[in-house]
Amino acid sequence: MFTALRSWRWRQPAGTNPIVLTRDRVYILPTGAGVLFAVALVLMLLGAINYNLALGHALVFLLAGLGPVGMVHVYRNLAGISITPGRAEPVFAGETAHFFLHLGQERQEARFGLEISARGNPYVRCELPAAGQISVALPVAARRRGWLALPVLNLASRYPLGFFRAWSTPRFAIECLVYPRPLMLPLPPASPAPISGTRHGDGGQEDFAGLRLRQPADSPRHIAWKAAARDGAEKPLLVKQFSGGAQNELWLDWRLLPDEMDTETRLSVLTGWVLAADAAGSRYGLSLPGVEIAPAEGTAHRQRCLENLALASP
Repeated sequence: MFTALRSWRWRQPAGTNPIVLTRDRVYILPTGAGVLFAVALVLMLLGAINYNLALGHALVFLLAGLGPVGMVHVYRNLAGISITPGRAEPVFAGETAHFFLHLGQERQEARFGLEISARGNPYVRCELPAAGQISVALPVAARRRGWLALPVLNLASRYPLGFFRAWSTPRFAIECLVYPRPLMLPLPPASPAPISGTRHGDGGQEDFAGLRLRQPADSPRHIAWKAAARDGAEKPLLVKQFSGGAQNELWLDWRLLPDEMDTETRLSVLTGWVLAADAAGSRYGLSLPGVEIAPAEGTAHRQRCLENLALASP
């Protein structure tokens, strides 16, 4: 029966619109403490009957009245809360994604002891102020690359007495993009490629434009050996920069990796290369089976490459 009830709840349609916890979305069951309290009342009632204690009867019925009161209050602590889904920033496999949810209410009563979680992930405890709104970052483990859907939520409360647990299981159709786990290996060598125009700071060979820190992909013949001899081992190696002519381009190619390397490891290596090339300020392109991204640079280019790596066919 409980399996059928759980399946019925999870078949409720998922969307991106706000959800208000009405009475048909809130469920209540006694907790372990509530069951223990009921057993204690039964034993007290039997003792009062056995010894004909009028005050004992009065105490039992007084305490028994806490049950319905606690049930009403635990229900009111959830009813009327609105949940609006936010967005989730992309993460790398093995990290924790954070889905943002906005909880709000119009009632002039604060909500205490709220616990919200995505199925199979830790709870986040919070309080909702009267006629207010809060934002909650819900942690979800990102174990594999690709699209990570937000699991079924569980918003619960045991406030105020802890004898009953009220909960609701809203669903939202929102996703987070998970990039492959980066594996940092040395970058492949850069190759000169002709470009049009003149750009200061490119890796061409015509006019000297200055010095910069050496990156692993730089050719040893571009190292400023005079500056290295002057500085000794106290400073990192510097590389000569030229303007105009040809610009060094990195091709992060799937085919550069060994054939015996499995798909996920290849994608992890390429992800590490993308991050390293972007950090070095290099101009780089990405080549995958069926996908080729022309060399470029910048945040938008890095994001495009990572997205293609995350969604690459196995």
